[in-house]
Amino acid sequence: MIHRSDLLLFARATGQQDPVYTDVEAARKAGHRDLPVPPTYLFCQEMKEAADPLGHLRALGVDLGKLLHGEQSFVYHAMAYAGDELTFSSEMTADYTKKALRFLVRTTEVTRGGTPIADLSATTVVTS
Repeated sequence: MIHRSDLLLFARATGQQDPVYTDVEAARKAGHRDLPVPPTYLFCQEMKEAADPLGHLRALGVDLGKLLHGEQSFVYHAMAYAGDELTFSSEMTADYTKKALRFLVRTTEVTRGGTPIADLSATTVVTS
């Protein structure tokens, strides 16, 4: 579940200036039913809900001390809000080497009651 307190912490930590991310009344006046999920927050929620957020990398035999963040992208289909129960379904979609670096791409489908909310993609780079 997405908790308001987590959204408030994330909004403040990322410098969100728009009060719709920190004030429920402002969010409602702007047409939202509750605090909306700030941009990029879904990656945090995915890691928070996972029993072992780096387990997929360990399963591939990756030395966690050699990780770099490559990139992440989001395709949004609908707004998510505080109080929502979201489901995260992830899979490794690419594993390739380029110039002695290993690139691992993980994609995640985020849904609410079966309705698509977002598609996430994260690339992790493993150094040699």
